[in-house]
Amino acid sequence: LGLDKAVIHPAIRQGKCISCHNPHAAQASHLLKAEGKEACYECHQRKIYEKQVVHGILNKEACGTCHQAHSSDEVKLLKNKEIPLCISCHDSDEGIFKKAHAGYPVQTSPCKTCHNPHSSSQPKLLKTSVHPIVAKVNCEKCHNSSTSQKPFETTKKGSNLCYECHKPLDLKAGGDMEHSPFQKGECKACHNPHSSENATLLAKKGRELCFSCHADRIVSVNVPHKVLTTDRECLSCHVRHAAKNEKLLSSTEPELCYSCHEKSREALATRKPHKPFVEGNCTACHNSHGSNFAGMLKARMDTTCYTCHVETEIQFTKTYTHKPVADGSCKSCHNSHGSNEEKILNVPAADSRLCVNCHGDLMKEAVDGSNHEFFKNGKCLKCHDVHGSDIAGMIRTKQGFLCHSCHGTDPADKIENIKSSHSPVVTGKCTKCHSPHKANLDSLLLAAYPDICLTCHTDLRQKMYKEEEDVPAAGDDVSGEGSGKSVEAGATVIYVHALSDLERCQTCHKPHFSEELALIVKPIQPLCGKCHDYKEASFNNAHINIVAEKTDCRNCHTPHVSKHPKFFKDEVHKPFAERTCKDCHIVEKQ
Repeated sequence: LGLDKAVIHPAIRQGKCISCHNPHAAQASHLLKAEGKEACYECHQRKIYEKQVVHGILNKEACGTCHQAHSSDEVKLLKNKEIPLCISCHDSDEGIFKKAHAGYPVQTSPCKTCHNPHSSSQPKLLKTSVHPIVAKVNCEKCHNSSTSQKPFETTKKGSNLCYECHKPLDLKAGGDMEHSPFQKGECKACHNPHSSENATLLAKKGRELCFSCHADRIVSVNVPHKVLTTDRECLSCHVRHAAKNEKLLSSTEPELCYSCHEKSREALATRKPHKPFVEGNCTACHNSHGSNFAGMLKARMDTTCYTCHVETEIQFTKTYTHKPVADGSCKSCHNSHGSNEEKILNVPAADSRLCVNCHGDLMKEAVDGSNHEFFKNGKCLKCHDVHGSDIAGMIRTKQGFLCHSCHGTDPADKIENIKSSHSPVVTGKCTKCHSPHKANLDSLLLAAYPDICLTCHTDLRQKMYKEEEDVPAAGDDVSGEGSGKSVEAGATVIYVHALSDLERCQTCHKPHFSEELALIVKPIQPLCGKCHDYKEASFNNAHINIVAEKTDCRNCHTPHVSKHPKFFKDEVHKPFAERTCKDCHIVEKQ
């Protein structure tokens, strides 16, 4: 197989012998899967070798006439060096050969300079693009006479020879920004002087030629510029020899971009166009060749924006950052080219549509409950910072101050002599009880009474319900002895004050501040007197005619939960429990 030779067939080098051979049996010789050149076409594209004009030897015989199947000491697996290999069939001493080459000793030069060794669309197997002088066999136009001592030497050096036919002013076409090789007269840096398989005698195909010098552009990107996938590739935007614009652009930067992105031009007519866009500086944000970011941005969108808006990176990076900001998706709210709204927003800042795009479900109003006024009117920015905040919920200031800025004028809170305050109110945790947006209950309450109170007052909940499963379901019969309801908790009967049930907590307590202790709405005597008639005989008899208006009911009774039907406290003095007051007190009226 000649594995020690310089060039090894890739299939062998990769250990893929069965790409060509059938390991068991075959109709073709050497166990080949197909006969002759058909075996080669398994990997090599047929169309390249079967153009209009095909090398005769390829039609008569297989590829093996010129190439080794497994290995060779020559490039392309050739059986011999190129020149002697070609001369072995094409006799350079024949008259027809000399006439075809104008008597020049071409047998000393590589044939593939002008010819395609396999097939071509041009006669004589000349390559696709042929210098007209070569096609006319007018070699003396550029070279010394074929009979001279140095027949291949050109009559003039470098670009001066090319300029005999190709006038510099015509090539420049009015441009004064010259391509470096053109400026230096290095025509052969880009063009082959005789023939090429590429248009206009280019040495390499499309951008491959450009990459020969601009190697920094050989980068694989996720979002390539679409024009680079067209036939014109780099020439879609750049001029070959000289241009009127920098970077050899065929037009000014914005106009060149608008030639494809015409719709983008419409943003210029907006009331608030983006400054770089107005200045026609598209490359301030976009990489004109392609990038790994959507829209061919130079970097992630926020990084690109921070390039100009330096101060905002610090301002927006907070403990709680708006998700589009954290994700670098500035376009979620802003139009990158221009808008009719301030700060190039997609919609007016006060328009809730800006928030609906992401927070659609949240933005639906509560139909049967209550809605915060600003939430209902779409005034999200009244409470929230659009980019980020160091306070949970991305609110503008601490919760207590924020709510108090609007609700501080509530008449119920205008109390001069405050004796008790609700802890969530004092600590500025309004959302302990209220939803900041909407709720299924009035006053934006998160839950109905008494559940909303028992969320924090867990000690009271534990007294009311020994275990969670002891909590009575809605509609259960919980009637019992006393002025409340009873709940079975194991072997113990728990009595719950009727006013602790349902929505009645606020019957006795204020939600925020009170002039009385324990947030009660009024002094304890008149408060209890609303339900308990102090003038009834049964009441006076039970209280041995002590004047109730002068007594604090809580000295003997617990206001919420008790094991006793009369809501006595857990620890009761024995004579008191046996109602033998006369043992200690003089009960007759004094």
